[in-house]
Amino acid sequence: MIRLAAFLGNIGSQYERNRHNTAWQFASALPFYGELNWQQKFKGEWAALSFDDFSQKVARHFPNLVTPKNPPDKIYFLKPGTFMNLSGESILALAQFFKIEPSEILVCHDELELPIGTFSLKWSGGLAGHNGLRSTKENLGTADFWRLRFGISKPAGVNIADYVLSDFKGDEAITMSLVFALAGELFCRALLASDPQRLLPQWAKVKVD
Repeated sequence: MIRLAAFLGNIGSQYERNRHNTAWQFASALPFYGELNWQQKFKGEWAALSFDDFSQKVARHFPNLVTPKNPPDKIYFLKPGTFMNLSGESILALAQFFKIEPSEILVCHDELELPIGTFSLKWSGGLAGHNGLRSTKENLGTADFWRLRFGISKPAGVNIADYVLSDFKGDEAITMSLVFALAGELFCRALLASDPQRLLPQWAKVKVD
């Protein structure tokens, strides 16, 4: 089961609406986000909910989701404050403190290899040049963790570093709000699942029309 959901991004108001901060934007769109008690520790901001509390909050918004047998005591949420390329340091610090295995971690992040309007649940695999994933793999010592990927597209002929640090424009922002609404259900399903593998391949790639 997944016990930790980590949202990758860059700290600072100037990065808030950037494509590279898609995961933080998604986190703030979760229906229970405002009920989380965020604290400073583990080189970032973290929050926790008892599993019962989490499942009750989820049930208010997604009433058809099933609570598993033998759930963990708590679900943890983390926004690393180390900047993207050192995200793994924060993830490792929390995971070690609460004895969370890499296989129990879901990393939410932007994904250049997917078009805008697409999101994807993925287990392990390559890093696609993502510095936050690279740092996570280096610190955990494995790539065997869950990913919730949000497509931001990869246009030709642009500087990628500048592109990921640019904001979503017009219709793109509207599309991302639709993505976040549907991905919120997947996120809750994943955290409630006794075996997230069962969510594949249905949620391996979802396109919002």
